[in-house]
Amino acid sequence: MGMTTLEIVIFVVGSISFWTFVAFFGRLPAFKNTIIGRIQRLVFVHLPSFLHKLDVRLTNGRISNGGSRFGHYLMHEKHPLVVIFFLGLVTGSVALFVPVVWHHLPLKHKLLIPVLVPTPYIFTFLSATRNSESYITPENHAAQMRLYPYDRVLYYPGNTCSTCEFLKPARSKHCSICKTCVARMDHHCIWVNNCLGKGNYRWFLLLLFFTTVALAYGAYLAYMVISPLASLQYLRNEKWYRYRIKPGVDPNSWGTYLSMKLYYFMTFLSIYLEIGGLRASGVGLLALLTWPLPLGLLAYHIYLIWAGMTTNESSKWADWRDDMAEGVVYLGHRMEDTMGVNRQQAASSHHGNSSPSSKSNPTAVELPSEEEEPTTTWPLESRHILIRTTNGLPPRNLPSRIRSVAKEDSFEKVWNLGAVENTFDLGFWDNLVESFK
Repeated sequence: MGMTTLEIVIFVVGSISFWTFVAFFGRLPAFKNTIIGRIQRLVFVHLPSFLHKLDVRLTNGRISNGGSRFGHYLMHEKHPLVVIFFLGLVTGSVALFVPVVWHHLPLKHKLLIPVLVPTPYIFTFLSATRNSESYITPENHAAQMRLYPYDRVLYYPGNTCSTCEFLKPARSKHCSICKTCVARMDHHCIWVNNCLGKGNYRWFLLLLFFTTVALAYGAYLAYMVISPLASLQYLRNEKWYRYRIKPGVDPNSWGTYLSMKLYYFMTFLSIYLEIGGLRASGVGLLALLTWPLPLGLLAYHIYLIWAGMTTNESSKWADWRDDMAEGVVYLGHRMEDTMGVNRQQAASSHHGNSSPSSKSNPTAVELPSEEEEPTTTWPLESRHILIRTTNGLPPRNLPSRIRSVAKEDSFEKVWNLGAVENTFDLGFWDNLVESFK
């Protein structure tokens, strides 16, 4: 196998890895202002928009209308195409790789392979099917309302889902693809053809972990089997691969040293691919280059767990951060007598059954009822309220839902998220336990 073939293999595998990463991870809030996010918007937003305008001019939009329907189906409807692609890639790689390296492997690896190979299938299936706890229905709505408190920063009581037509529990979100509200919604994942929420998020984390381990292990097995043979072949032919320094180039410079190391590496890689062929070397190289994708996504979700938020909430916090940078956000402190308030008293006030105690405490009358904001078992309650203003001036004429829990003169301008408490952050270990419930 010559250098030209080597370059083609590296280009193809590298391109697949890069564009897969851009397509599926470029939309994450973490990459919003990075080169990955810009490339994703250029290729998947601005370029299609330009082609649509061009098509309208040339064919009155016939081509782009068909493409738009297909794109809508891919991105906004539930379909198994990406799942089939993912599991098909795993199946094809295993079928190509394992038979050619099996007789070179020690017993311990022969015992470990049957354990690792099924894990992507198992956890993809669990992520795709075990989400009944996450779907909010009329039957489980009352229980879902008691899972998490409203923090009055990201979530407020009293909001109704316009599609499902019931009160939205804290941390929930309606998914237009799954056509339902999802408890502790993280995001809709096309890799498992399902929303990730309270019922299946743990299986998704295990899918990322074991996919990362399986890819790294496959790349290691390819290196372990092929590297000794490639090294022997390299030493035999080393005289034919001597790096030749061009006349007039300093042999002791860093540039020459790096060029020489790169030359020897590419030579060894060429022999490596030649000996292992497509089935061993090609699959091993594909595993090596795609391994950072699930690892990076796993690291991102570990960060989310550490921060006590979901992907959906990270986007909401990012919006607050951008508004704070513009100087239009004010933080208020919740009144002590509204924290842990007697909901029975508030509920009776809503039904017109005022009591002397409610008259002496008018704030309680304006609080949401037990139905709108039921008591939860969550150990924390928000002490902060955030408000956006249109002109950057202190807030005036606050809505009743805010006046009932915070005094107008308690609001101060804030410039960064560090000043705001995250009610859903219990500390990394407790957050991790909560993610696996």
